[in-house]
Amino acid sequence: MKKTTGALVGLCATGPLLLALPILGIGAGTASASCSTDGAQGVDASAVAKQVKAILDGGDKGSVSVPGLDAPADQVPNAKTIQATGVAMNIPARGQVVALATALQESGLRNLTYGDRDSLGLFQQRPSMGWGTASQILDPVHASTKFYEGLKKVSGWQSLSVTQAAQAVQKSGFPEAYAKWEPLATALQKAIEPLLQKAGGASPSPSPSGSADTSPSPDSAGGCSADGDGTDFGTIPAGVLPKEYKIPASAPPKVQTAIRWALGQLGTPYQWGGTCTDSHGKNPMGRCDCSSLMQGAYKAAGVTLTRTTYTQVKDGKAVSVDALKPGDLLFTEGTAAVPEHVGMAIGQGLIVHAPHTGDVVRITTVASWKSRILAARRVV
Repeated sequence: MKKTTGALVGLCATGPLLLALPILGIGAGTASASCSTDGAQGVDASAVAKQVKAILDGGDKGSVSVPGLDAPADQVPNAKTIQATGVAMNIPARGQVVALATALQESGLRNLTYGDRDSLGLFQQRPSMGWGTASQILDPVHASTKFYEGLKKVSGWQSLSVTQAAQAVQKSGFPEAYAKWEPLATALQKAIEPLLQKAGGASPSPSPSGSADTSPSPDSAGGCSADGDGTDFGTIPAGVLPKEYKIPASAPPKVQTAIRWALGQLGTPYQWGGTCTDSHGKNPMGRCDCSSLMQGAYKAAGVTLTRTTYTQVKDGKAVSVDALKPGDLLFTEGTAAVPEHVGMAIGQGLIVHAPHTGDVVRITTVASWKSRILAARRVV
């Protein structure tokens, strides 16, 4: 990070000029890759329904008590069905939280036979908008299956906030309304999860033909493996997260949080000296430079980093470039002792970083950086 003023040094290797750029959404494009994608096709609804029944019938019948529900006798069974459907479809816990928060907002977790215009059911889906017949939408398993199908089609949904992910599926006229339900949805998911684990329901998700989906996971061997170099993703457009990417489930929870937060800034314009406290806002100084992006991401995970690349290169412990893990900080430009740029390894051979003035927070590959990496630090 080159020194450009007497007030701020070691922030990022650019000058203070900010160029106005359009903010690109995380799902604004995709990159080609050889690994399988996350379900653009529909699933076999009857196979899902059979798995959900097996999960619910075979699960622990213990009670669920979560503060904040006003009619638990009605709401908890619906929440269990939504979550069991997620288990049957191999939707991770965060996706189940998104579904529960959506149902809490749309119907109060009640299977309503009425709603705005022709909206019905747990998610207030509309027959006229292609969610199914009225009878189908009033079937909680069908409604949940359709919601998860919609979620899986949202590029990079794992990196979005609960509100952003829910809105991408629902396209609500009140897009911020889902946020307030995240704490309750999270508590519900955690309370219900152990009751479903004993059912043996986490079987492969049904494919469109009804057979088990045996496609390789992103953590398996190949171009999308956790320790790959990212080359199989091809060209990654600015501000876009490849839809084949998933936050590594094996990473420590704090690292997953830091990665998710950093990815939430994708597409926002770079600002030298910016604090990264409001990257989507109108004030340029609330946007991110390379080191404030790292600091903000780990702050969200409850981990304190220093502010500049000059000091961040001393945070945590040194690691080998050949033994990178998700969450590691990678330093380039300048020298190993005084580096001028930093990015975060996010797994699958990818790095998130804020490059320079005139660019946006974006994804790049380890392969494109490897020959230039001066130091790597592990802070968790």
